[in-house]
Amino acid sequence: MELKLELLVLPVSDVDRAKAFYEQLGFRLDIDHTATDDFRAVHFTPNGSECSIIFGEGLTTAAPGSAQGLYLIVSDIAEAHAELTARGIEVSDVFHDAGGLLHHGHHDGGVSHDGEGQQRLPGLHPERASYGCYLTFSDPDGNGWVLQEVSQRFPGR
Repeated sequence: MELKLELLVLPVSDVDRAKAFYEQLGFRLDIDHTATDDFRAVHFTPNGSECSIIFGEGLTTAAPGSAQGLYLIVSDIAEAHAELTARGIEVSDVFHDAGGLLHHGHHDGGVSHDGEGQQRLPGLHPERASYGCYLTFSDPDGNGWVLQEVSQRFPGR
């Protein structure tokens, strides 16, 4: 059986504010449909992605901002940092994980410890290892995104 993840529901408090943010981020607007006063669906797709996001009215009972650890993959984290900053998106500085290649958690600010053997350090990974560099940002409701640099895929991907 083939399963493809194609849509993530984001909980937001203000649909128009969220729509403006994701447009500013550069996501492609696919749908903005209002069926009733209690149902509106706004659907966006990040450039190059087969998975999309949807938010609106009547889509979820989750608390606004409760979606965390949403990963976007980029081929050049420094370039992504520069582009997002130029678009007016508030992003963290680029960081890497001292204990390995996979960062766990979404925290803004300085050094954080997210578990055994994990320490968030400023700057690019010393060897610029694929899967080793990150930056974070949040949408206006606090839904947390992580950009991860992947220049070479692990086998089997």
